[in-house]
Amino acid sequence: MSRIAEVIVLAQDADEVMEPLTRPDGTRTWGGTFHEIRPGGLGGFGWGAEFVRMATRSGLLRHLESLPWPRPESVQVLIHDEEDDCFGLWMIHDGRLVEIPLPRTRRVHFEPHDERFPPDPGVLVRTDRDPAWPAETESDDQPRPPAW
Repeated sequence: MSRIAEVIVLAQDADEVMEPLTRPDGTRTWGGTFHEIRPGGLGGFGWGAEFVRMATRSGLLRHLESLPWPRPESVQVLIHDEEDDCFGLWMIHDGRLVEIPLPRTRRVHFEPHDERFPPDPGVLVRTDRDPAWPAETESDDQPRPPAW
């Protein structure tokens, strides 16, 4: 299934950790490479990648959370799926990358997961853009297997 997604990894002092992810590697569960973002010549702070199919990004978050980050508290992963209204934010909490709820947003899942395909990440919607969307509530979201 095709759903383009952009992923940005922000992390302090992470040049050595991210360097292997800037090269292709057929042994990873996910496909793709990251490219360093150098605003104003600053290195070692941000990397971006684009994924064109859901299958090519499966396992990415598990891989990122397993890396030996020198400053795990600084790791932020921003993910924008083509259907999302905005980037979602993921941070390391207790050794795992978890999605951080953003004000006025809600992750919506439309269909049950079909085991034949990679898990659908759902869609991150802004609840303030359209009065038809309900306000965000944690109890309304259905748990899903990690799509990343």
